[in-house]
Amino acid sequence: MILVRSRAELASLIVARLFMAGVPIAGIDRLHLSKPFAVRDLLAAVGFAVQPMADLNLANLLVSPLIGWNQQQLFDLAHGRGKKALWRILVERADERDDFAEARSALGALLTIADFTTPHRFLETILSGPLDGRRRLYGRLGLAARDPIDELLSSALEFERNEIPSLDRFVAWFGRGEVEVQRDPSASTNAVRVMTVHGAKGLEAPFVILADSTADPRQLGRRNAPLDYHGFGQPVPVIRPSRSELVAPFDRNIALQEQLDLEEHWRLLYVGMTRAIERLVVAGAERNRMVDDCWHKRVERALQSLGAQWEDDSRWRRRIRYDGGIGAAPAKPKPPRSAPEPISVPDWVRAPAPPEARPPRPLAPSALAEDREAALPPGEAMRAAARRGTLIHALFERLPDVAPGARNAAAKRWLERSAGVADDAEREELASLVCSILADPAYSPLFSEGSLGEAPIAAALPDGRVIAGTVDRLLVEPERVSVIDFKTGRVPAGDSAIPRSHRVQMEAYAEALRVIFPGREIRAALLYTGGPQLIDVAG
Repeated sequence: MILVRSRAELASLIVARLFMAGVPIAGIDRLHLSKPFAVRDLLAAVGFAVQPMADLNLANLLVSPLIGWNQQQLFDLAHGRGKKALWRILVERADERDDFAEARSALGALLTIADFTTPHRFLETILSGPLDGRRRLYGRLGLAARDPIDELLSSALEFERNEIPSLDRFVAWFGRGEVEVQRDPSASTNAVRVMTVHGAKGLEAPFVILADSTADPRQLGRRNAPLDYHGFGQPVPVIRPSRSELVAPFDRNIALQEQLDLEEHWRLLYVGMTRAIERLVVAGAERNRMVDDCWHKRVERALQSLGAQWEDDSRWRRRIRYDGGIGAAPAKPKPPRSAPEPISVPDWVRAPAPPEARPPRPLAPSALAEDREAALPPGEAMRAAARRGTLIHALFERLPDVAPGARNAAAKRWLERSAGVADDAEREELASLVCSILADPAYSPLFSEGSLGEAPIAAALPDGRVIAGTVDRLLVEPERVSVIDFKTGRVPAGDSAIPRSHRVQMEAYAEALRVIFPGREIRAALLYTGGPQLIDVAG
């Protein structure tokens, strides 16, 4: 996930560079429908059907992915034509070259249906008909064009429900509005997401880059914005005065607004730095002088207080790195504070709390039973086993979405770069173990494409309890629902040796699923990753 302050030129540049490098991208989280190139190309085709003599529009259509010309082909057709329309020249010279003939045939087919079809059907004919526009647009612009194309089709249907469904009316109607497309930011995707820091609230990603951390907060947003003047009892927008005109009360209002903007600046830094699961990179354009209040300076100062030092880096040129292994610098002593005055405590503080009203709060299945399993003090072998179980658990979370042929390499790469496993033999053993389980016919359905990872479930049971929790894997089939939970502890010797807390937890999941999916067979199992061993608990 790459986070920026605003959806400005930097966000578009990042998306373009990622696309050029062949990196899968989910695009920008929010965009205006009239701006994506795929929408512009399709609207150029609609505009040509409405007015074929518009030379600029036809030129845009010829070099778009729908026709696929390059600039030299367009020059060969247009140069020296005099005052003749580009479309007339194309019709007259169609027999000279194959590319002229193919373009004439494709565009002539669009004109043939223009007067007898609705906007949605016209667009769908371009995308799915002989022109094969959808494949051409995806091939040039990537899958990031899919959402704007689908939204354009939806807009055409909305237009047809309220207006006379003609192409010329659709072009005029679309040009009057601003349709905004907003992608679901929580949708699972194996691609880089480019988002604003504000839009990333509540989301997480394994690798997060704060891309523009060197900007001066005082130069962002409100430099030329109107000033909300509160002198009339309610805010009134007025033109922001110049520096020589800063007299009361404008100077106080501007100072107050700058203070509020700076507080929001720090809140956004907190949001951006807490989105990363495994790694956070704070980067930005190198400037001659960075102000003390920019994010980069503040993060640098914090890392240096923890003992981190600058070092050369082949990728970032220079970096200051902190991985949690550096001890914090001794804290400066604070001056003693005076003792606070005693506070009178009301009587209700010491009174017992009233009985909790039903329905009760949702219960996590893992908290339904007290775990009384005897546990010895952890030794070196037990710590190694727990670490091994944690790594296997993490691989089970990450590898199901990876193509089977690429799982082993992806597992070893993650173990080396993210988990810090330095031993080649250990990486090979762990990767082979997890991949063999994922490929085993006995287990593979639980990790197949139709299964869900980290799936939240909640249900009110007939006895009044409310169960809410998150299961590691969930497989919903027409006749059966299977739930599996990973455990990194000691592998039981048999069914009777399963800890009571584990058994009660899975039975609660099974009861909740019977309420959610009535009439289906419920299978609940525990996968002890230290073995590994799969044990059915409830069914």
